[in-house]
Amino acid sequence: MTGNSLRLGIGAVAVLVAGVQGAFATRDGGEEPAPVSWKKTTIEAKFRSEGVAIGDVNKDGKNDVLVGDLWYEAPTWTRHEIREHGDYGDGLRGYSRCMACWAGDVNGDGWLDEIVVGFPGEPAYWYENPRGQPGRWPEHEIWHSACNETPLYTDLFGDGRRVLVMGWQPKGKDDEGRMAWFSPGTDPATPWEMHAVSEPSAPGKPVPGTFRFSHGLGAGDLNGDGRSDILCTEGWWEQPPSARSASAPWAFHPAKFGDSVANILAYDANRDGKSDAIASCAHQYGIWWFEQGEPAGGSPAFVKHDLFPDLVSETHALIAADINGDGLDDLITGKRFWSHGKNEPGSDRPAKLYWFEAARRPDGQVSFTPRQIDDQSGIGTQFVVEDFNGDGAPDIVVSNKKGTYLFEQVRPRTR
Repeated sequence: MTGNSLRLGIGAVAVLVAGVQGAFATRDGGEEPAPVSWKKTTIEAKFRSEGVAIGDVNKDGKNDVLVGDLWYEAPTWTRHEIREHGDYGDGLRGYSRCMACWAGDVNGDGWLDEIVVGFPGEPAYWYENPRGQPGRWPEHEIWHSACNETPLYTDLFGDGRRVLVMGWQPKGKDDEGRMAWFSPGTDPATPWEMHAVSEPSAPGKPVPGTFRFSHGLGAGDLNGDGRSDILCTEGWWEQPPSARSASAPWAFHPAKFGDSVANILAYDANRDGKSDAIASCAHQYGIWWFEQGEPAGGSPAFVKHDLFPDLVSETHALIAADINGDGLDDLITGKRFWSHGKNEPGSDRPAKLYWFEAARRPDGQVSFTPRQIDDQSGIGTQFVVEDFNGDGAPDIVVSNKKGTYLFEQVRPRTR
């Protein structure tokens, strides 16, 4: 089917997932603890994308869902084309053209656009919202090379304006790479402005995290100066005081944050006042935290600890958010089903989705208790944890080889 507007042949399915252990903490004592339950909506049970975004595309006051090729109009989930959409089968032997996507008003016209990173190493694009008019969205190239399997679109400088953070490679030079952040220039329809974070690669001195299939990327304040740094598996770049206006590469601090990890989060897990790092595993089993110790050779040393060595594999994306409102950030991740077909550990295990409830132990450290949300969805390479329905509680939206799903928190009535 090639029309711009396509209605699903089978209506989207919503089910209430059984109450999951946990509680909404009360801030004023006026409510009793209530279990965290989830309402699952199957937007479409077909492989479209491994990245997803949400936002009000058509200005009707309702959040819609975007998956690269398409957007689904709430509340009936009518399909609309953004660009020509492909048939990616069941994903066992292939990939989609959307590994990550985000929604934002790129050109400042008041309408929500879509940013898409496709297959690693290929160009990144943004698609211009036609402002309610029919037809595919105009395509604009952001940059010719989008590297690292965990690109970020994040408020890196804490000023409310998100930027795209990723590695990239010069044309025809697959053995070189550079870390950078990107933002639109005066004409957003032209390639975005590239701001170097790292030095360029040199013979015998590759820049970590910048190659086509590099794993592991994050942004967070590791050194406690109030500025977000950029993390990769081999260390971190310290954001300078000049922030956006910096013209020189950022100082790099060597460290070891795992191997084939996914998102790397700055998180003070032992509550000692220093940020540690938490990372999930892209293609094997494992979720780890890396404890920040005392400086060694001018940079902090990090010690690896297992959190969940064998619970779920292929956790190719990880988000920290306060799910139950108790003031502690919980962890949300799950299985990226068939990340590389059936060739990874645990490939055919159920596609489970979890939130990991954070709690303070008597010794001050944070413990995480896994709370299963679902076993037939999982995650992709990028997903969303935001308040989708405006009730004040974070919801979860995923898109992957199992399909596209919305999980809304359900709060029971309180006295």
